[in-house]
Amino acid sequence: MTPGGRIYQDVIESLTAVADYDLAPTNIEFRSLPPRKSTTAVGGKLGMPSSSAVHDLLECPVCLNLMYPPIHQCPNGHTICLNCKAKVHNSCPICQQELGNIRCLALEKVAESLELPCRYRSLGCQDIFPFHSRRGHEQNCRYRPYNCPYAGAECSVTGDIQFLVTHLKDDHQVDMHDGCTFNHRYVKSNPQEVENATWMLTVFNCFGHQFCLHFEAFHLGMAPVYMAFLRFMGDDHEAKKFSYSLEVGGNGRRLTWQGVPRSIRDSHKTVRDSLDGLIIQRNIALFFSGGHRQELKLKVAGRIWKEQL
Repeated sequence: MTPGGRIYQDVIESLTAVADYDLAPTNIEFRSLPPRKSTTAVGGKLGMPSSSAVHDLLECPVCLNLMYPPIHQCPNGHTICLNCKAKVHNSCPICQQELGNIRCLALEKVAESLELPCRYRSLGCQDIFPFHSRRGHEQNCRYRPYNCPYAGAECSVTGDIQFLVTHLKDDHQVDMHDGCTFNHRYVKSNPQEVENATWMLTVFNCFGHQFCLHFEAFHLGMAPVYMAFLRFMGDDHEAKKFSYSLEVGGNGRRLTWQGVPRSIRDSHKTVRDSLDGLIIQRNIALFFSGGHRQELKLKVAGRIWKEQL
């Protein structure tokens, strides 16, 4: 959410009914992701990792992850990874000796010779990789967790799609709707006072997947605008199989947008800052709302469809 912004809950409208919502709650308790097993492999080589004894030697005593070069050690031979060396303020977590800049070159050579399992092994990735290519794989591993797509607050929860759908519903009280067409009406009194705001996220179940509808107010340069866009709960290659349209109008005029939903691998801010969605200037939005332009009553209609490949 834009710093200093506020969260509003939108008005959900079915084809025949409209209901008003209050402000969205922002105090959430979060859960960590339970491991999910899978036997599917993607690239790399299948197999068991190197001996557990060697892996124990490479385990950092602070973060418990496998250590990569540079590996540091204290005068007594206790080792630690580079990231944790800074966290312990250069003091050995085992014997409290000063760590200094002593490198454990022998252990670094052992690490470079190993084939290591993907860090997302517990989530289903069965691949192992040479030391030098493991990090590159992990940055794009299909099993890596997704970040929570909720845009109304800083949420650190990660997980697979099934877990995040439950998390959005239970912890963020996000509305879930079935269907590939929708009508939303976003309502706010005194819209001139709202500089930065994010309305409550809505999730649609469509074609066996989940799509997140975002709506918010912010400044584009000096101009106050509203923006609506769709994100896909899955990877980018899957998102590109779908298209969507958004339409807003009133007083005999209308604006339309057609695009491809962005994967939630792209953050909410990334999508918003790229302006990849329906953008409505505030004065036009208030014109569409009718009346004396003292209240926002903006109806956004949309449709999701699957492209024929």
